[in-house]
Amino acid sequence: MSTPTEQLAAAGVSIWLDDLSRDRITSGNLAELIRTRTVSGVTTNPTIFQGAIGGGGHAYAAQIAELAGKGAGVDEAIFAATTDDVRDAADIFRPVYDATAGVDGRVSIEVSPDLAHDTDATIAQAKELWATVDRPNVHIKIPATKAGLPAITAVLAEGISVNVTLIFSLERYAEVIDAYLSGIEQAKDAGHDVSTIHSVASFFVSRVDTEVDKRLTAIGTDEATGLKSLAGVANARLAYELFEQEFASERATALLNAGANAQRPLWASTGVKDPALPDTLYVTELVAPGTVNTMPEKTLEATFDHGVIAGDSISGAYAGAHEVFAKLAAVGVDFADVTQTLEDEGVEKFIASWHDLQGTVKTALENAPEAAR
Repeated sequence: MSTPTEQLAAAGVSIWLDDLSRDRITSGNLAELIRTRTVSGVTTNPTIFQGAIGGGGHAYAAQIAELAGKGAGVDEAIFAATTDDVRDAADIFRPVYDATAGVDGRVSIEVSPDLAHDTDATIAQAKELWATVDRPNVHIKIPATKAGLPAITAVLAEGISVNVTLIFSLERYAEVIDAYLSGIEQAKDAGHDVSTIHSVASFFVSRVDTEVDKRLTAIGTDEATGLKSLAGVANARLAYELFEQEFASERATALLNAGANAQRPLWASTGVKDPALPDTLYVTELVAPGTVNTMPEKTLEATFDHGVIAGDSISGAYAGAHEVFAKLAAVGVDFADVTQTLEDEGVEKFIASWHDLQGTVKTALENAPEAAR
């Protein structure tokens, strides 16, 4: 008998863990999740590292003390600690990477959120992260802000694999796909082996429901409240429809025929925010081949315990998803404003986590034993 997570993987969904810490690495927990829960990748972000370093400081104490002894600054210490974690995780996932010809076994690390609106600085740090981690199975995360789009193209053109994050709208997703195809075209023209360049487009799900449901509550009509908890799944399903359309285009097909990879949709923010909803909502409703679902551990365990509907639950559901958006517009939800609000808040939340992390590391450096300095 296969496990529920094995069944999900068999349906074409790669299961990635949305969490990383040094404790997970050194305790063997990460390796265990690969073995028992079919986990085939890891994503990180500033909030995750703030939780890891701020909440599990003992695991980083020796390294922070050593860095303090060398006179390292706060950002230098964060860079060293996080790239070490990602490198070690990438080594644990290397057998998965090899077994899947580079499709999975991926570990993501994000450029500083302070650079979200600075194209050139994003490009420079993406290259620095790639070179420092120095593992073929790393993904450099770049946010899908307006400034991030040209950075995505430029970094892919260098042969660097990219995880595009903070995508909320179909309009921005279309721009992300264009940025990806442009980057692969440039990489190909520069002589890179495009078969080795991989990318995912991280489309956020639960945050959409949180924002839309807040607006539906404010509208307060029966028609409005009847639409609660439908927008996130509908939005993601329409993203998959766009993915199928765009990667069947003449432009994309020419690149795929030249050995390039499709940029896979990744469902991010898949932990439910409303306790009334089933923990696996954003898993069972978004099963489709060629996708990634990056899950917090609670969602991963719920998926393992309760199972999923194996098979393709997205294709064929497009008409219903379009209907949801027609009804949202009819009751007065401005979805363009929703997605812009979510992008702005997403960047702001990561910046706040980053600054919290800087504060945590600054204190740890200052409190490092004198003998280490």
